[in-house]
This record gives sequence, C-alpha cells and structure tokens, in this order.
Amino acid sequence: MEKIVNQSMLRLVEGDITQETTDAIVNAANSGLMGGGGVDGAIHRAGGPKILEECKKIHAQMGQLPAGQAVITTAGNMKARFVIHTVGPIWHNGDRNEPEILASCYRESLKIAIENRCQSISFPSISTGAYGYPINLAAPVAVNTVINFLTGVYCHIPLLVRFVLFSSSVFDAYAEAVRANAIVQE
Repeated sequence: MEKIVNQSMLRLVEGDITQETTDAIVNAANSGLMGGGGVDGAIHRAGGPKILEECKKIHAQMGQLPAGQAVITTAGNMKARFVIHTVGPIWHNGDRNEPEILASCYRESLKIAIENRCQSISFPSISTGAYGYPINLAAPVAVNTVINFLTGVYCHIPLLVRFVLFSSSVFDAYAEAVRANAIVQE
C-alpha cells in the first residue's frame, strides 16, 4: 500500500526491517541503547558490533536516551547507511502522554534523517511490542505524525517513508490508519 504525500511517498510493507535498503532504518531502542529484544535485538544482531560501539559512545556522552528522542549511528553490516535509534513510550493506559511521546519518536527520527541527507527511511511499529502500546492506537499516531511531517515546513525534500511491519495484523492496523487519513493508492 502506498500514498503520495506532498511529493513524498508513504509505503506500507510487511517484512524484516533489517533487510531494508533505505538510507536509514529506525530502531525501537531502549533508553540504554545497548540492544535488547524484538526489533532492537534484531537490528543489533544484523548490524554487528559497530552499532553497539557507537551506541556506547553516545551513552557515555549523554546518558540514557529519553523517550521521544532519537540519535543516529552507522548501520554496520546492514544494507541501510544509518540506524536512527528512538525510545518509544511504555504504555500506561494513555495516562502518561504516550501519544505525544510516540509522535515525537517519529518526528525526531525524520528530522535526523533529513539532517543527514537521507532520502529514504524505514520505520518499525514503535512501542507496540514489549512496551505494550496497543497497535490500534499506535498506528494512527504513527501515520498521522509522518503525514503531518511530510506536509510541514521542515520537510523540504521528497522522502520515501516505509513502514516495515512484522505481521499481517500489524500491517492491517497501519493500512486502516492510512485509509482513515485520506484517499490511498494500492
């Protein structure tokens, strides 16, 4: 599924984010940046030790990465050039600004991509695994934030933004969020 947004392309695919060939892939990281389970562990395994080396340097300089913020490293052994690490919110029934923090993850990652001259970026479904954010609530936040970014003043170049989703049920939730936003090309 794809949608054109202000000269940029938003595309949904089901797959493995570690196999992406976009300029940058986004890692749903933990605040310590030391790898973990899910997407985070898969990216660290696929990228090899260079990613962890750079994450350790970033952590030594700035400490824990706050939820909603993002940093960039090499992609190591993967086909992408960069990994943008962002820390999503842990779900607490929506009582602790989770939607705003989740939206910040996507915005900050996109800003870093543009600052590093990326023309394409791939996102996973941030916070919907171990952090427990319900997919039916996370997908609209993710899609709307990306679309708003692509139509805003900060995005001055055409981008390819891919959501690389790990299962058909997650894909379906994101497809519904895109359909709810506007007319879509499939």
